[in-house]
Amino acid sequence: MLDSLVSTADGQRIAARFFHPQGEPRGAVLIVPAMGVSQDYYQPFANWLAAQGYTVATFDYRGTGLSRPRELRGFKADIFDWARLDCAAMIDALPDRPLYWIGHSLGGQILALVPNKDSVKKAVTVATGSGYWRENSPQIRPMAWWLWFVVTPPALALWGYFPGKALRKVGDLPKGVMQQWRRWCLNREYAVGAEGEAVRAEYAAVRAPIVSISFSDDEMMSARNTESIHGFYTGASRKMKRIAPQDIGAARIGHFGFFRSAFESTLWRPHLLPELS
Repeated sequence: MLDSLVSTADGQRIAARFFHPQGEPRGAVLIVPAMGVSQDYYQPFANWLAAQGYTVATFDYRGTGLSRPRELRGFKADIFDWARLDCAAMIDALPDRPLYWIGHSLGGQILALVPNKDSVKKAVTVATGSGYWRENSPQIRPMAWWLWFVVTPPALALWGYFPGKALRKVGDLPKGVMQQWRRWCLNREYAVGAEGEAVRAEYAAVRAPIVSISFSDDEMMSARNTESIHGFYTGASRKMKRIAPQDIGAARIGHFGFFRSAFESTLWRPHLLPELS
């Protein structure tokens, strides 16, 4: 594992880690994180992929994790910056090909927004759905209403960023990210509906095959959320895998479980590894 700082087109430097295989790499994998999730979370998974022969990169979006500035109040960033600048820089920082995109939740939502997305041979989305709050899983829908209509507006006004750690929700996020994400989650067509026809065209322009791996016990994303976001990738072939915990002899998988080492033999090897070819 090699810690690094990757420079983006606008001069920001984001924290990244590179995991190298022994011998000639079979290709490269970029692990694109969920909202508010540090790259530390994906390290066991990245180590395993490197052991399978891939050069792997993890990173923290600007304003988060090890890419967070000393003062988050007033820090300018939105989700477009994460995709168009941070993800784009990470693709360029991985020279080995073929290149595979593994996007967790938000990481699967924003592939379309990346300018050099044509470098990606195949995308695997994990627990990725649209985020539209009315179609969230029933158990989280009341919490989503509370977050978007009661908590977020005054929190952003008071702190100048979203103090998720203090509120025990999502994690600390730049103001522009949270404002944009809120706008997306309140729109039936999520980012496409909130941002307009130019973004709809960006989704339609994705040509890399997409494999969706989702879970019946995902506490955040419903089956409808998953179907909705993948429906915007109209120009890509799509394979939809929906897995229930009982299918693999597990008590629970949920929104975050896939990346835990306990699922190496039941999820990583049978459901992911064959897609990296």
